[in-house]
Amino acid sequence: MGLLQRIRVSSGIRRVLHVVSATSEHGEFDKMLGIACDPLEHTSMYERGSDDSEDSDGEGGLGNVSRVIIRPPGQSGKAKRGHLCFDAAFETGNLGKAELVGDFEYDLFLRPDTCNPRFRFWFNFTVDNVKQDQRVIFNIVNISKSRNLFNCGLTPLVKSSSRPKWQRLSKRQVFFYRSAMHQGHYVLSFGFNFDKEEDVYMFALASPYSYSRLQSYLNVIDARQGPEKRFTRSVLVKSLQNRNVDLLTIDQVTHSQRSTNRLERSFIRVIVILCRTHSSEAPASHVCQGFIDFLVGNHPIAHVLRENFVFKIVPMVNPDGVFLGNNRCNLMGQDMNRNWHVASEFTQPELHAIRNVLKELDNSDTYQIDFVIDLHANSSMHGCFIYGNTYEDVYRYERHLVFPRLFASNAQDYVAEHTMFNADDRKAGSVRRYCCERLSDTVNAYTLEVSMAGHYLRDGKTVALYNEDGYHRVGRNLTRTLLQYYRFINVLPVPLVSEMRLQGKRRGRPRTHHSRSRSRTRYEVKPRAKTTRCHAPISYNNLSICYDSGGGVSSDEGGYSPTRPVPIAPGSSTFSGYRNYRRAATATTSCALHDQYSLGLGDHGGSRSKRAAAAAAPLTIELPVPPGVSVPPKPYLSIIDLNQLTRGSLKLKVNSFDADDRR
Repeated sequence: MGLLQRIRVSSGIRRVLHVVSATSEHGEFDKMLGIACDPLEHTSMYERGSDDSEDSDGEGGLGNVSRVIIRPPGQSGKAKRGHLCFDAAFETGNLGKAELVGDFEYDLFLRPDTCNPRFRFWFNFTVDNVKQDQRVIFNIVNISKSRNLFNCGLTPLVKSSSRPKWQRLSKRQVFFYRSAMHQGHYVLSFGFNFDKEEDVYMFALASPYSYSRLQSYLNVIDARQGPEKRFTRSVLVKSLQNRNVDLLTIDQVTHSQRSTNRLERSFIRVIVILCRTHSSEAPASHVCQGFIDFLVGNHPIAHVLRENFVFKIVPMVNPDGVFLGNNRCNLMGQDMNRNWHVASEFTQPELHAIRNVLKELDNSDTYQIDFVIDLHANSSMHGCFIYGNTYEDVYRYERHLVFPRLFASNAQDYVAEHTMFNADDRKAGSVRRYCCERLSDTVNAYTLEVSMAGHYLRDGKTVALYNEDGYHRVGRNLTRTLLQYYRFINVLPVPLVSEMRLQGKRRGRPRTHHSRSRSRTRYEVKPRAKTTRCHAPISYNNLSICYDSGGGVSSDEGGYSPTRPVPIAPGSSTFSGYRNYRRAATATTSCALHDQYSLGLGDHGGSRSKRAAAAAAPLTIELPVPPGVSVPPKPYLSIIDLNQLTRGSLKLKVNSFDADDRR
C-alpha cells in the first residue's frame, strides 16, 4: 500500500472513530448503523461538539449544515418566522453552506464527496421555519457536472411533512445557466413558494433510497416469504463504517441438476446483479427493488427462473457513500466503479469481497456465470440503455449483442441510440471491463443505465418523467428479458401454442367472490324444438311480373316492370348459366305445385304450339284486390348482368328505362 493510501485510510479511520465516539455518548450509535428516523423529523445523526456554535458545520456533521438559521443582515436574537432554517445532517443529506444574497434569494453550496472535492452534484436538504406564501429563489452555485438534463425536463423534487409524496417542480421555475456573477460557473436556480408555515420541506435531486430503507425492505420481504424460502439473505462483508453489504441468493434449482459437472456440459447458470456502486444514483435502487419483487413473487416467469437459475444480488455495493450523501465516491473518496482491478480489502472491502465471489463461481465445477449486470442511473441522457464490451472474437461479440436487442424489444423506454459497446482504457476499472477480461469467455457483463429524468414517448418529442413505479417496471422488464434470452439460446423450452393459450385464459381475475345463490334454472338455455322447414307463405296483390327476353343491348335477367309487358324467354341469352335457367323454369312450373305461389295460370294442358305461343306472347297477371286492404306500392327491380356490359351499354340501358317510363 502506498503512502497516500495509508494516509487516507488512517484519516478515514480517525474520522469514523470520532463520529462513533460522539454518537455513542448519547446512545445514538444505532443511527450510525442506518437505523435513522425520518429526516423531516430533524433528528440529526451527527452530534456537534460542545464548542461548536449553532451555525457551525464542523467535524460532527462531516461538512453538512445542521439546523442553520439564515438571518437578514442587522438582525440578531431569536429567529422569527420567515428566517429559513436549513438542515442536511441526516442520512443521504448533502448541503454544505447557505447564504442570503438578497431579500428572498439564497446561494447554496453543495458539500463535495468525502476525501474528494471533484464531485458535487447530489443534493438533499430540508427547509423549515417558513412564513406562509413566502417566495424564495435557491441558487446551487457549485455544481461540478455541466452536462445534465436540467434544461431537458429534469427538475428537483420536493415534498413536505403534510404531503409525503415526491413531486417535481415545474420546468418554468427551474433554470440552469452559466452565471457571470459566480465567476462563469454553472448555476441551478429554482423558485419556490412555501404555502404552509407548519410544514417542513425537503428538496432532493432524485427520490432518495437510503441504507435504512434498504434494510427495512429486506426485513419485510424476508419475514413475508414464510416457510417457503425463496431466497436467503446473508452479510457479504462489513464496510469501513461497519455497515452491512447484503447478498441475496435466489436458488431453487433441484438437486439432480447439482450432481452434474462441467465435463458433462450441464451446469447451473448464475446471474449476478450489482447495484448502487455510485451513491447518488438512487433510481438504480428502485430498479433493483422492482427486479427483486418480481423475482420472488408468484408470477409464472419468476417461478421458471427460480427453478432453473441461481441469482446473486448485491442491492447496495457502496453503503457508506449512500449513508453519507456522497455523489459518487465511498468514504475514502474513491470511485468504486474505477477500482475493480486494483481493489483492496483495506480501501474497498466491498469490491474485494464481490471479486472473491465471482472468482469462486467462475472456477466452480457446478456453476457457470452467464450475466453480470451493474445497475446505474444517468443524469445526462433520457430513457434506459445498455453499455457493453467489444471483443476480438466475432462469435463472442455476436453473442454479446443478443441480450441488449431482446431487452430493447421488451422495454418501450429503451433508447437504442444511446447503447454503446466499447473497450475504452478509461473504463478499465469498471465492473463490466473487469469481468470480460478476468473471467471466463461465457460471461456477459453489462451496465444498465436508467435516466434520472424520463424517457421519450413514441412520437420522439414528448418526455414522460419517471417515478418509482416506472423504475420498478424497468426491473420487471429485465426479468422478462432473461427468460426470453434463455429460450432464444435453447436453454429453456419454448412453450407450445396450446400451452400459451391456456396460460392466457388463466391470466384472468381469480374468482374470489361469489354472488348470492339464485335459481340455477333461471338462466338455463333450453334447446330449441326441432321443426320441419317449409316455405313461408307470400301473397301478391295486383302484382305485374314481366320477364324481359331481350337480345340486343338489353341485359336484364327478367326485369320486373309494372308497366312494361315483356314476353318470357327462359332460353334467352340473358339467362346465362344453370342457376338463372333453373330460376326461370321454376317460375313457370312451380305455380302448379304450391297454392301460395299460384299466379292464376289455370290452363296446364293443350298442345305444344299453344304453350309456345303463350311463351312468345307477353304475359301479364293481375290479381283482384279485396276491399279494405291497403296495397303497398308496386316493386320495381332491374337486374343487370355486368359481365355483358360494353362501353356505353349502361348509359343506353338507363335511357331505355327512362323512355319506357315516359310512355
